[in-house]
Amino acid sequence: MTPSERMYVALRAAILHGDFAPRQSLKPQELATKHVVSLAVARETLLRLVGEGLAERLPNRGFAVPATGAERWQQIAEARATVEPAMLRMAIERGDLEWEARVRAAHHRLARATPYEQDPDSWSEAHRLFHRALLEACGNDVLLGTFDRLWIDSELARRWSAVKEPARDAAAEHLALEEAVLAREAGRAADLLRRHVTRTVRTLRTS
Repeated sequence: MTPSERMYVALRAAILHGDFAPRQSLKPQELATKHVVSLAVARETLLRLVGEGLAERLPNRGFAVPATGAERWQQIAEARATVEPAMLRMAIERGDLEWEARVRAAHHRLARATPYEQDPDSWSEAHRLFHRALLEACGNDVLLGTFDRLWIDSELARRWSAVKEPARDAAAEHLALEEAVLAREAGRAADLLRRHVTRTVRTLRTS
């Protein structure tokens, strides 16, 4: 792995883990020193993270961790609840047997993943892959790119949340989603996904 790739992987993980506070400055020179890379490599890495939504480029002020808050989280949830059910309808209409197999496999991995409380990184990745598998057959790369960006925004809001979700049977929600999708019940599947996405916003509040 190159020094550039090592820095990218480490800094990306640190931001997603919540090691940096919202709006915290990301200073290229400090990061270059910390990760033992050149200033040019540090800037390149930060620009790469900007492209993923994990950093912001500030006019004449360098880089910073994205801002967040209750209003931002509400907007993210509203966007996901609007876009993802529509994508799911498209996927159900266009998906083939190979897509069904990918959905089954992704759900299988999620159902057997180590619980979030014990290993948040592994569970979150299995969770992301399941939701993405549901939508992949929509056949629209622009929409899938939108999903990827919104998912990162959601993860940042979740990691920075001051109030955690109450107990809920997420496993049952995911199973119901898988069953509705494989049964090709587009209306039911879209409704389940919309409710699944919006449930969290009722209780999660970011600082």
